[in-house]
Amino acid sequence: MKRIAIANQKGGVGKTTTAVNLATSLAHKGKRVLLIDLDPQANTSSGLGVVLERGQKGIYHALLGLVPLRTVKIPIASWGIDLVPSSEDLVGFEAEVRDLPHWESLLKNLLENLDDEYDYILVDTPPSLGVLTILALAAVRSVLVPVQCEYYALEGLTQLIRTIKAVRRTLNPSLEI
Repeated sequence: MKRIAIANQKGGVGKTTTAVNLATSLAHKGKRVLLIDLDPQANTSSGLGVVLERGQKGIYHALLGLVPLRTVKIPIASWGIDLVPSSEDLVGFEAEVRDLPHWESLLKNLLENLDDEYDYILVDTPPSLGVLTILALAAVRSVLVPVQCEYYALEGLTQLIRTIKAVRRTLNPSLEI
């Protein structure tokens, strides 16, 4: 089983497009795929036709331990994947968890029991190097970094690589780019 985060702190580089297309391509190859939308903008979710209504549970509720992750997975039959949707609830997530012990393991702990159910778990991250991206990097085995071919994108890549190295040193020694 492979766990892959799609990450870059720069917006508009194709993280969500890469996540959705990679998930769909893998599913078309017969792979069992779980796609987790960890971005408060929830573009992965809406792109797959899922918009959480007020009161519906998603990744935010699972991360806080309010519901099991299994209860928020939505099968997207036409795409052949399972989706864990996001919503604007994640906007204040960083402030809610920053004082929790071991907050950086919240996503990793949720994924531990899913390794036998899926061939791939893909995590679409927000355009930042904040708590949500750190959660993803701590929970996966590799990170895919979409990059635009322009100067400022390469500057941002340097920052992301520093963050990945720090996560590798402190939280996830097996993390690969």
